[in-house]
Amino acid sequence: MQKIIGVRFKRAGKIHLFDPGDDDIQKGDSVIVDTSRGLECGEVVIGVRDFPQAENPSGYVPPIRRIHRKATRADLARVAENRMREKEAFEICVDKIHEHKLPMNLINVRYTFDVNKIIFYFTAESRVDFRLLVKDLAYIFRTRIELRQVGVREEAKLLGGVGCCGRKLCCTTFLGDFAQVSIRMAKEQNLSLNPTKISGICGRLLCCLKFESEYYHECYMANNPVYEPHQNDRVIVGDGEGRIVSINFTRKTATVLLDSSKTVVANWEDLLPAENEIIGKFRSDSELVIEDYEPPEEIPKEENSTNEPPKTFNQEKTFERRNYNRNYNNSRENNTDDEYNDKPWINRPRKPRRPRGKFH
Repeated sequence: MQKIIGVRFKRAGKIHLFDPGDDDIQKGDSVIVDTSRGLECGEVVIGVRDFPQAENPSGYVPPIRRIHRKATRADLARVAENRMREKEAFEICVDKIHEHKLPMNLINVRYTFDVNKIIFYFTAESRVDFRLLVKDLAYIFRTRIELRQVGVREEAKLLGGVGCCGRKLCCTTFLGDFAQVSIRMAKEQNLSLNPTKISGICGRLLCCLKFESEYYHECYMANNPVYEPHQNDRVIVGDGEGRIVSINFTRKTATVLLDSSKTVVANWEDLLPAENEIIGKFRSDSELVIEDYEPPEEIPKEENSTNEPPKTFNQEKTFERRNYNRNYNNSRENNTDDEYNDKPWINRPRKPRRPRGKFH
């Protein structure tokens, strides 16, 4: 079985997997590893363990890089020296940006362990032509220069700060990666949809809405029974009562045809079974528990004396309309009341038809 360790290069950064080899590596040790950017010094946050079987059900183990060596005191002193040199490089780069009058804002500077590359992180509203800036920096530092543009969330992660809760930002303390946050998560937690209250200092939705949404969802599912709709079920929605005509199992939505001939699409959580259906409790495992339910008495079917096939809905409506017109005309002819006889019949001339086209 493949042995792995988890290494993190910066606080609240992404965890990378490496092969410890035959070295005795413990959690909290510093190691020197070979990355795509060169040699880097990182901290072990996950001790030696087997490669998770869930990630390789077929038995295939992807190639994992092996650590270079365990960090020594000289290596840690070199890392501290690089941190001091990063501050000097930051000031030099800021002066060069003002000299070239570039519309960019420098955020952070990062040295690799072997000083093979220097990475400058910046933000800008649009693309920036920094070719002359790279030439000047390469002439000064005599090494490879990389300028990387980051977004507003990465900017808040690099700079740090205090959130609206009064504590340090989640992205700078323990969140290793940014997850997608939607406005629906704020609705599930009954929060105000005011942008100033649900947005962080970066101007985006609060990251805490994501990892708190799972807990709120579990509590909601535990306290509220789940109803799994079926075709032709009578349900109640916000617009009224109707019958389900179609179900989308992927999005967990149902199309309901209301009694008012209106069609609406609602989520499964917004549906309630009608009172005339079976009364029971729906658990999370979609089991139906019937409480004191008695089936209705069967209505005896009327025997059809004729062998005529049953009429459809449209045929019945047409038959009723014809009977209504026939009965109405008979009542007009046979009625001797003054209500009908006293009213004279007036033949009004027909309105002339409007000619079409333009007059010449």
